[in-house]
Amino acid sequence: MLTLASKLKRDDGVRGPRASNPASDSTRRVSVRDKLLVKEVAELEANLPCTCKVNFPDPNKLHYFQLTVIPDEGYYQGGKFQFEIEVPDAYNMVPPKVKCLTRIWHPNITETGEICLSLLREHSIDGTGWAPTRTLKDVVWGLNSLFTDLLNFDDPLNIEAAEHHLRDKISE
Repeated sequence: MLTLASKLKRDDGVRGPRASNPASDSTRRVSVRDKLLVKEVAELEANLPCTCKVNFPDPNKLHYFQLTVIPDEGYYQGGKFQFEIEVPDAYNMVPPKVKCLTRIWHPNITETGEICLSLLREHSIDGTGWAPTRTLKDVVWGLNSLFTDLLNFDDPLNIEAAEHHLRDKISE
């Protein structure tokens, strides 16, 4: 699956450890982001929650992929939710950009797909925002948790959805 990884290994083998041609180096230079992604995608695939699936539309572009979350418990059990994850060039100093592609009535996801998840924020008041030590695995597990233990009705992004839930919960 990791086409980029095999390309990186092949390129390293062709050049050798010390051999370098300045003219060809500029055309073969691999970004720090892509080197990190090769490692992180392998780790992610090995540690993916059973309720999640990842899809790389282009195996040579590990910086763009889709995540499907199918919760097996809670309010959203049995639903199928698609996310688009794009890793910017400045990764891992900045978090990936994530958007929910599935229209959902959720206190932490707007109807346009914006997501309220502290680890996706560059600067977070509670200190749990993005840090260079975080990985794609953290992002995927965090998104998965939005449907179970991180479901937050007290500090919602979609206020109307949270109020609706609280109103219905009281009338039960």
